[in-house]
Order: sequence, then C-alpha cells, then structure tokens
Amino acid sequence: MPRPLSTPALRALFASQTGEAFIVLLTLSHPTLSNPIRVCSDGQAITSNGNEYVAFPFRIAMPAENEGSPPTTDLEIDNVDRSIVKAIREATGEPVKVSMSVVMASSPNQVEAGPFEFTLRNVDFDASVVRGQLQYEDILNEPFPGDTMTPSRFPGLF
Repeated sequence: MPRPLSTPALRALFASQTGEAFIVLLTLSHPTLSNPIRVCSDGQAITSNGNEYVAFPFRIAMPAENEGSPPTTDLEIDNVDRSIVKAIREATGEPVKVSMSVVMASSPNQVEAGPFEFTLRNVDFDASVVRGQLQYEDILNEPFPGDTMTPSRFPGLF
C-alpha cells in the first residue's frame, strides 16, 4: 500500500533539483525521563507540532525486511552531550522507546512519514558515539488469546 505524501513533498521528490530538505525527527522516551529527548537531523533546532527538536548528529538506516522476523535497524548518535548516555544508564525495567518521523523543512508541522515506533536495544557507547539497535515490537510471538478462560476469571462462561 503506498504511503500518502503531501503535494509539496511529492513535488520535491519528483523534481530533478529541489531546495527542499527532509528532516528526520527522533523522540527518545522512558518513564524515568522527566522530559523526552528530542533530536533532529537538521543542522539547527526545529519546532514541530509544538515540540522543540535539538540539532544533534545521528545516523539511521531504513530497516531491512527479512522474512520471519520483525525489521531492525541500527542507530548511531554522536555523544556530544552526555544527556543521552545518562538517560540510557538510568533507564531500568522496560527499554527506551524511540519514535521516528520525517517532515519537510518548509512545513515541519506536517508529518510526511511516520511516526514509526521502535524500542532501543543492545545499546553500547563510547566517548564519541552511542550505538543501538532499533526494533519493532515483536507482536507476532505474543500469546493468543491473552487470557485463559477459567471459572475464576470468567464465571459467566461456566
């Protein structure tokens, strides 16, 4: 199924040359964080839908599609500011959630693709970069049905 894009986005994609820039927005969230960490791939901070995204160098590739397993991709964020490492160290229990969206620089409130929801796994970092693997939730291996039909849980059935 094709992804619907706005007319200006299609015009920019199909043009042989364009001055338009597509910006990737990442939001890292976890219950231990007081505020989510929001970063963008642009060279300057941007405000999208009322949220400010800080310019932060990062690299992300679109996930490969392998049959039989949910897609995964790698994320590398430059470790210029120690706030990301601090947030990952303090994240206990559930993994850090990452939301990715793509907007155009001329219309940052119009989301062109996404939001794509991932969990950040297998995190490693050094003095220069934070590396991790972004994974979709593995809903294909969840038990079904979620509840067991027992007299104590569903007395109306018995």
